[in-house]
Amino acid sequence: MDESRLRTLLKDFKDNGLSEDEVITRLRGLPFEDLGFAKVDHHRAIRQGFPEVIFGEGKTPEQVASIGEALLKQSDRLLVTRASRDAYDAVVDKAPDARYDDIARTIVVDRRDVGSKKAAPGILIVCAGTADLPVAYEAAITAELMDSQVERVFDVGVAGLHRLLAQLPALQKARVVVAVAGMEGALPSVVGGLVQVPVIAVPTSVGYGASFDGLAALLSMLNSCATGIGVVNIDNGFGAGYLAALINSLPTAVLD
Repeated sequence: MDESRLRTLLKDFKDNGLSEDEVITRLRGLPFEDLGFAKVDHHRAIRQGFPEVIFGEGKTPEQVASIGEALLKQSDRLLVTRASRDAYDAVVDKAPDARYDDIARTIVVDRRDVGSKKAAPGILIVCAGTADLPVAYEAAITAELMDSQVERVFDVGVAGLHRLLAQLPALQKARVVVAVAGMEGALPSVVGGLVQVPVIAVPTSVGYGASFDGLAALLSMLNSCATGIGVVNIDNGFGAGYLAALINSLPTAVLD
């Protein structure tokens, strides 16, 4: 349950004669609902402003669908990351409006009224290579569901620096930049030297043997000499998109 739903419930109780028993019944699922194999955190949207997100990898399609169904009883938004097509098929049986992104491997449901969505501009996602797109897409979809407008710029790795420099106006306009790169992971350092806003660096597991499944990129980003860079875990597009949306939601006066 998010703040908007809670306010509506209390207003119905106050103005429209909703009984105490009905209110108690609706609130009984807070702060969590025990499904046996999972304890669904319905209180998270009130605490943090966004509902619990399902990490689909390692869960059966039936488990993903059951958790999703429980969340959608209390929330208008659902996000599943690292989701398989089988998981999507199970979810869409219970939520026909669910959408699947084959590149990001995400499942999204957004049942809010169009008029209630107020997407704030400010996030730029830059991606070093086409092989990094799944992570970049995951970041973008996460941030967009959290009410941020996202501009996407792909295939601007440092092997062709002129491609990145051609995007300088977009880089300097952003309030926060997400830089996604595998191999040697140099892109965030270059971006960090060009902008005056936070840069969220995302190492990916793309690369040959000595990249060690993204460890080389991770260490490169952690050791960057450029300032204003924060680093998330390898392939963690979700974490980067979430953090970017939180930064972008801050009042303008805080960042400007």
